[in-house]
Amino acid sequence: MKEWFTPGSDYPFYSFGTSHIIVLVIFFIILIAIPLFSSRLNKYKRTFQTVRFSLLILLIWSEVSYQTWTAVNGLWNFADHMPLHLCGIASLLGMVSLITYKPKLIKINFFIGIIPALIALITPDLPYDYHHYRFWKFFLHHMAIPWTSLFLVVTARVEITWKDMIETYAYLVGYAVIIGLINFWTGANYLYLDHPPGAGTLLGVIGDGIAYILNLSLLALFTFLVMLGFYKLSRRFLTRKEE
Repeated sequence: MKEWFTPGSDYPFYSFGTSHIIVLVIFFIILIAIPLFSSRLNKYKRTFQTVRFSLLILLIWSEVSYQTWTAVNGLWNFADHMPLHLCGIASLLGMVSLITYKPKLIKINFFIGIIPALIALITPDLPYDYHHYRFWKFFLHHMAIPWTSLFLVVTARVEITWKDMIETYAYLVGYAVIIGLINFWTGANYLYLDHPPGAGTLLGVIGDGIAYILNLSLLALFTFLVMLGFYKLSRRFLTRKEE
């Protein structure tokens, strides 16, 4: 068991290997179940609180354990291990939202918490298979982020509008400017503003230099439009189901 927490492992991770496929199946089953069972989550307080605090504990465990693991193994550095990527921010916002249920935070988390984590799950930049702590931390964390985003929306019953989408996009642009300065000062690559991640993702084919930044901005806007469309279609479907 001790080797699960060491810096290395003899079991490399293979994309779309057996462990990867199993994790993706579990992820999508629960992701689909959350809106389908939204009426039960809202009707039964014990079920709601169980799911709510399970997600909160999972998000906190993921972040705290990872920071601890990197520090204990002498791997931690500011440029690589701060939770400043979109998934990290969505995770932190998810924790606060699960505690406070602030509508604005829930709306922001909806736009930034699902597709970035989904992309990470499909194309994980991960060195080790299920024999290592990193595998479990990565997948549990990146599954919990979109589960939390969706759970918050269906249980808070917030209404997400075009205005919310534009406002969240403006926040993201402002945040990207700040992160760009942090990247410049520290040599980091948060938000992947400098170059795509190591895993083969869509970001690897959207250009270089200024074109890369512009296309990244357009891709983020397109993602927000997809999320808004998904919300409106899902709400229409669930409304008909309840009638």
